Amino acid sequence: MNTLLDIRNLGITFDTDEGPLKAVDNVSFSIRQGEVVGLVGESGCGKSVTALGLLRLIPMPPGRLTSGEVIFEGRDLLRLPTDELRSIRGRRISVIFQEPMSALSPLHRVGAQLVETLQLHLPIDKHTAWNTSADWLKRVGLPDPVAQMRAYPYQLSGGMLQRVMIAMALMLEPALIIADEPTTALDVTIQAQVLELLREMKSKDTSLLLITHDLGVVWELCDRVVVMYASRVVEEGPRRELFENPAHPYTRALLDSVLSLTGRAARLSTIEGQVPSPLAYPAGCRFAPRCPHAFARCRQEQPPLYTFSTDRHSACFLCDKNPIAQPS
Repeated sequence: MNTLLDIRNLGITFDTDEGPLKAVDNVSFSIRQGEVVGLVGESGCGKSVTALGLLRLIPMPPGRLTSGEVIFEGRDLLRLPTDELRSIRGRRISVIFQEPMSALSPLHRVGAQLVETLQLHLPIDKHTAWNTSADWLKRVGLPDPVAQMRAYPYQLSGGMLQRVMIAMALMLEPALIIADEPTTALDVTIQAQVLELLREMKSKDTSLLLITHDLGVVWELCDRVVVMYASRVVEEGPRRELFENPAHPYTRALLDSVLSLTGRAARLSTIEGQVPSPLAYPAGCRFAPRCPHAFARCRQEQPPLYTFSTDRHSACFLCDKNPIAQPS
């Protein structure tokens, strides 16, 4: 498959009163056409900031892009003129935000915002845009879509607003959808309906970057998984291979902290300790203070990203014991 999005050494820092906060540190991964990539990790590891940074949606200041390239369809999004980037946002790359209330205008009715989105990017009249919007609200499981379109965002529940955001992202049929916890506010029935819609988009060669804490959703939907910890990518690989044979202790700890995906009874475990502050990361491997396998070198040197194959990487010194792993 062709590479649609290629993130190379992305760095994002926020200037705070306590000093520079390194939110994203030298992050690299790619997404192919028609591929679903899951971006996982604990809260605060940099997943959402990475997604917002791709489209230059972080506030600057206090945020600033310190390094990297984001190549989308042959163009570097980090260096595009603002007008060109606006033409890509929404039409070619859509975002499903984690907080729908902050993404929708409280002063305009839901229908007006959906219609405006369509007319901004497509050559269609207002009547067609209204009917298309209503149809998409129905497809994402919103009851009485016409009534909801006449409502203001504050009159809808959080789950209903999330479905509005999902419809807004899907209806333009973009090349790439960035979904930040798209099913968090939804009940199980609607969640399944939304995931089926995302599968349908995938069948049309739409790519998806799925940011989530739900490893069950990752197992069901993703082709490949990128694991972040403390602002860095620590492991990447095909979903089944990574779930069944994790190479990084952090990935194994994440998987051990959820119920067995195979349905077998499992003893849940916790990851001891705390995620380090991005204002003062420890020397060496950032997971070392919490890692049961850490040794002296882990606390002194930052491990390189070892490569097992084109799609399989892990940043752990334990990979030295694997004869096919090559440090980058």
